[in-house]
Amino acid sequence: MPRSMIAFRTLLLLAIGLVAAAPAPAQTPDLDDVVEVRLLPGWRRADGSHMAAIEIRLAPGWKTYWRSPGEGGIPPVLSISGAEARMHWPRPEVFLSAGLRTIGYHDDVIFPIELDLGAGAHPIEGRIDIGVCQDVCLPVSLPISATLQDGGSPDPRIVAALADQPLSADEASAGAATCTIRPISDGMSVEARLPLPSTGGEETVVFEHPDPSIWISGATSSRDGGWLVARADLVPADASPFALNRSDLRITVLGTHDAVEFRGCTAG
Repeated sequence: MPRSMIAFRTLLLLAIGLVAAAPAPAQTPDLDDVVEVRLLPGWRRADGSHMAAIEIRLAPGWKTYWRSPGEGGIPPVLSISGAEARMHWPRPEVFLSAGLRTIGYHDDVIFPIELDLGAGAHPIEGRIDIGVCQDVCLPVSLPISATLQDGGSPDPRIVAALADQPLSADEASAGAATCTIRPISDGMSVEARLPLPSTGGEETVVFEHPDPSIWISGATSSRDGGWLVARADLVPADASPFALNRSDLRITVLGTHDAVEFRGCTAG
């Protein structure tokens, strides 16, 4: 059976388990008691772009997810009309629960949003779709509406969230990543060698590809001196080998002290 089908069945079983474990509808938590979302208006930058942010506050014990949420998580999706928007991602945490690894945030998180606006006041409308989980998981869609003005001063909360993003390979003084790619029966296998000192504790490596239809396995990793060696399988919808461009890969290493992101890799 192709692993893409196995992954689908795993998620289906997870969803069934969550439904089975969930309390009766009358006992479902009130979303107002679980999550609060607000837009931080931010400031206009000299180049005409605008830096705002979405702040998510969660009730104790609840969590939400990173862009690559791990096994069974729900990634945030931002939809904005009236402006091109790019979401920035502070360093997430790795959670282990019931044998599943998920990646995300607890308590609260600020997602900086970079918008191309130009001069003058600009109204924006949109929404953010997220998942929040404790004993049950709830999909949440929350509206966003604001008029963003010229000027303003940098918001220290947004500045701190930007500073908390994973380091680039250059910022971490890491060398270039190399990747060995091999076809497998239902897709491609990637082995990445990352010249990177330890980021602390048990390191988690995440492979990402811009095509969301490609399923990516959880990575395994091991240390070889100053190198971190990570492996993952990529399985497309038709479960067959495909042309994989190394420059399309994003590889993020999450440790207890640091997080480092590699954009693309060269032939190993």
